Amino acid sequence: MTDPLADAKAKMIAKRFGGATASSGKGKVRRNKKGSSRSSSAQSDAKLGVALKKLGATNIPGIEEVNFFKEDGEVIHFVNPRVQAAIQCNTYVISGPNETKPLQDLLPSIVSQLGMDNIAQLQNFAAAAGGAAPVAEGADDDDDDEVPDLVEGDDFEAVSEEK
Repeated sequence: MTDPLADAKAKMIAKRFGGATASSGKGKVRRNKKGSSRSSSAQSDAKLGVALKKLGATNIPGIEEVNFFKEDGEVIHFVNPRVQAAIQCNTYVISGPNETKPLQDLLPSIVSQLGMDNIAQLQNFAAAAGGAAPVAEGADDDDDDEVPDLVEGDDFEAVSEEK
């Protein structure tokens, strides 16, 4: 005869686990394999790469630094960035390690990149710090490119012959 304890155990297992004790076979639920997940940044980088390829973006070599000037006076500074451009779509992608720095930290190397808004911010900073006297509003550092105003009464031909 069979052991009543073993029969009770088999019935309990069958009731709890849905029948037989085997984990595989016909009619059994398949165990899902847990796949390795990629990080969200890797997924977004892959999606960005596919989108840029569709746009026909090409790498632009030889760019040593890129600066983005923010409204609050800070600068996003990239050193040796990877620059990709799809010129026909007016799309540029700049990627790589970057830092957000105050404008003063990058002086004087970025003076040539400053626009009028940034020069005004720089003048305000210099005045607040007690530095150099503020330059008049609207003054530009490349005044020699502009045509000077005409002055009445000057005979320029006579002045040029005197020299």
